[in-house]
Amino acid sequence: MLAASVVALAAAFVTLPAGTAGAAQNILRADKSVPRSCFAKVLPKGTPGTDRRELKSTVDGLVQARLKPASGTEGDWDVAVFDKATGAVVAASAALRTRELAESFVKKDQELIVQGCRYGGSADRAQLGVDFLALTPQGTPTTVQKAQLVRVETPTRADKNKLTASGLDVTEKGDATGVEVVLADDADRQTLKNTGFKSKVIEADLSAKSVQDAKTDRQYAATTAASALPSGRTSYRHLYDYNYELKELARKNPGLVSAFTMPESTWEGRDVVGIEIASDVKNLTDGKPVNFTMGVHHAREWPAGEHVMEWAYELINGYAHDPAIRSLVGKTRNIVVPIINPDGFEISREAEPKGDFTRFDYEMKRKNCNVNDSPAQYSTGVCKANPAGRLRGTDPNRNYAGFWGGNGAEIAWSGDTFRGSAPFSEPEVRNVRSIVSSRQVTNLMTMHTVAALVLRPPGVADVRPPLEEPAYKALGDKMASRNGYTSEPSWALYDTTGTTEDWSYWATGGWGFTIEVGGNGFHGPYADSVVAEYEGLAPAAGAGKGGNRQAFLDQLGSAADPQQHSTLIGSAPKGYQLKLHKTFQTPTSPVIQADGSTKPPIYVTDDLNSKFTTTGGRFAWSVNPSTRPYVAGRYGRDPQGPAQQGFAVTNPAGVPPINQNYPADPAGDSFTFHVNGLPQVDNGKFSVNINWASTATDWDLFIYDAAGNLVSSSANGGTTSEHAVLFDPPAGDYKAVVVNYDQADPATVDDWSGDVSFASPIPPTYGPKEAYQLTCTSPKGQLVGVADVYADRGQTVDVGEVCTRSAHAQKQRASGGVR
Repeated sequence: MLAASVVALAAAFVTLPAGTAGAAQNILRADKSVPRSCFAKVLPKGTPGTDRRELKSTVDGLVQARLKPASGTEGDWDVAVFDKATGAVVAASAALRTRELAESFVKKDQELIVQGCRYGGSADRAQLGVDFLALTPQGTPTTVQKAQLVRVETPTRADKNKLTASGLDVTEKGDATGVEVVLADDADRQTLKNTGFKSKVIEADLSAKSVQDAKTDRQYAATTAASALPSGRTSYRHLYDYNYELKELARKNPGLVSAFTMPESTWEGRDVVGIEIASDVKNLTDGKPVNFTMGVHHAREWPAGEHVMEWAYELINGYAHDPAIRSLVGKTRNIVVPIINPDGFEISREAEPKGDFTRFDYEMKRKNCNVNDSPAQYSTGVCKANPAGRLRGTDPNRNYAGFWGGNGAEIAWSGDTFRGSAPFSEPEVRNVRSIVSSRQVTNLMTMHTVAALVLRPPGVADVRPPLEEPAYKALGDKMASRNGYTSEPSWALYDTTGTTEDWSYWATGGWGFTIEVGGNGFHGPYADSVVAEYEGLAPAAGAGKGGNRQAFLDQLGSAADPQQHSTLIGSAPKGYQLKLHKTFQTPTSPVIQADGSTKPPIYVTDDLNSKFTTTGGRFAWSVNPSTRPYVAGRYGRDPQGPAQQGFAVTNPAGVPPINQNYPADPAGDSFTFHVNGLPQVDNGKFSVNINWASTATDWDLFIYDAAGNLVSSSANGGTTSEHAVLFDPPAGDYKAVVVNYDQADPATVDDWSGDVSFASPIPPTYGPKEAYQLTCTSPKGQLVGVADVYADRGQTVDVGEVCTRSAHAQKQRASGGVR
């Protein structure tokens, strides 16, 4: 969907009262700083810590109010734009520095107040710039096209790969037999029709649903004094809410919470803000395991940021009032970044749903705001109002180096899962990389919506699970028992490449998970998608089980457990600094090209560097295993016996009648078969295969266990075969049902034939051990020791000699004892 508007820039500069020097008209001044909200209300003129300008909008379109430092001193200034007549906030920005962008929609001749507030720091001035951008209609559709949510039948991996490469907006909600897809307009509906996939409408009018959800949220906020959440919040936050609350948490809890700005700003110049929570938060090199929780890679997934923000409140409140949480916080360091993609989130969040599909298109934005890969005609204007609508930008969660370039990401710039021009091409992704590469992140959680899943690597089935699969799965299953979600490897939904944990885990060995928050919609009603899902309240699947709150605590418990990472121990004088370093190259996937061909993988260099400062005497430093999982090997099991003998099957006598209740009741031809187990045979998988003569016939295949559970299926269209596979099948009886999908006249359909085949399990593979290079330097920067360190998960390695012996030798050398 391309938005029906173009942007023309019309600059308007604020002016001070008559007599003020022209060169100074854009300089805000405040003699003192006052930590308070700049966007809560219009403050009276002359209020300490504030300065303001009044102006009138020159356009129907956008207002942009930017702040930047007026001198070499950074400081922390915030900005807010208000409607003068009503006092309502129009736009605001409240990051940690004086680099702010407040942007939203205005009407021509609307009277505005632009308020600057000096929150903190020594800078008594800030430079303000205000621009207006006119939105000029390019042609309004005579009828507004409905956006819909449909479920597309994708019973095989090949189907899922074909769907994800189609250019359609494929969501993360699906299962073994189908995936939900957003159809933005008639063009998308035609694209889906052209694929030949079968589909069913789940939500007939997404825009209408969004309007109703917003109404539901307003009613909930109006009638609820405080929710059950740790913050008591009752409505979705804006970007300025997040940033203001983060720095307030740091200001009010100085020994426990520290706010920080990530290294790179976004394409539109916004800062990405986070906080760190630890019992001695200022000591970043104390050696505690690091738990990193983040949200909103995808702009429209508002609950993801809310859950992460509530987790921050959970830790801070719990440290003061809950002994169990206080103990866990004392043993760990927690990095919390609620909004990884602030450009995209700000656009989605501020696109108030009013039934105008052009605006709704922005509400459904998934990607960031990179313009470099868009054609020239779609890269004009600001991200919030440009001809490409939601389609401009890169999907940050397809841009990491892990298996980048393969199936599960789109090649075209306009695809909602567009992978970007290269691994780590996006600043938002490089920000995450910078933390993971420097902080020994032992546990990572990235939040998404709306599939109700706990996902772990690998994102591609052909990669095979890591050697640590049993322990990795156990932690995912434990978290899923709390929120009622499904725990599975990411590929079980469909192949994905370039995702956060598929880089972080394979490169560093730190556990990495995606939690797909359940609920109804990418940002469904707040009471359900946020309050109920976080706290484990009805109607959430985790009601009574602890919800995502308890899943987060399970993850934190894993971070605090020495058996879940490696530990370096030793002795060193006070102030000595240990450094762990490792540089390596990892190939991406063979890079799929637009014509379907592939080019060789790209080798991506990662540089891991982390530090630990000793306090004198014995120390313990929690680190990830030295051998990265990418080279450590793959999980499997050695066959304990031969695979079961296969057998042929044929169409039973007579063709089933037309089934008027299909697909709700997939009755059809059926046959049963028995799967043996140890000690007679060891089956790594079985495959039920059927074939027929012509595509004029369409058979579908469903496999049920003895309890009647659907365990596998294959339901393609336009083929002459189906193949249903089940890995590591439990011994027992199974029933295969073959269905006449088109419900054609039984006399006209082809008979089928086929077989049931079995295969042995694939044995595990093992790779070479890798080492960290460990160095020790004195407080004066003198290198006193170097060693290679090999460490496995759960292992404690004594490295004391790297500092103690060398430090002793250094002392002797200084006194002439060593020549």
